[in-house]
Amino acid sequence: MQAAVDVSRARLSPLRRRVLAELREPASATALAARLGESRQSVNYHVRELERAGLVELVEERRRRGFTERVVQVAERQDRFAADALLALSARALGDVAEMRERASDQGRRLVTFAIEADVGFERPADIERFADALADRIAELAAEFDSGRSRRRFRLIVGGYPKPKEDA
Repeated sequence: MQAAVDVSRARLSPLRRRVLAELREPASATALAARLGESRQSVNYHVRELERAGLVELVEERRRRGFTERVVQVAERQDRFAADALLALSARALGDVAEMRERASDQGRRLVTFAIEADVGFERPADIERFADALADRIAELAAEFDSGRSRRRFRLIVGGYPKPKEDA
């Protein structure tokens, strides 16, 4: 469970999202720091946290002036635009909710959840990425506003989009 919270927080941090965007191509923390205008230490910390959360993976290690430079990139399985990523999140949510609903029912309780659905049309494929980025920014803002960090009532939020089936059109 804690790993899932770490992954969610890693995905929502604005700096970490910038690091992830830059790491579509392999790079070291030093190279990233220069591109992002951040300190190498700060970027290295965030890269390590993203790696620990499974969002970034080591590509190679190089010896440079007496130290080892680590080159990383976004983990293949974390491509938010891949159908496999949406299927994996959906399957995980389905399993988690079904199990928790059954446990709540066994205790004579109701499982508190929420669901939001919307249809949106995009003129160009590039609009999908812009929309996903804007949505991630707004969710990060809301998460920061509402997350006390101390609550035992934690919720996992997943957001996905897929083409509307023709039979629903």
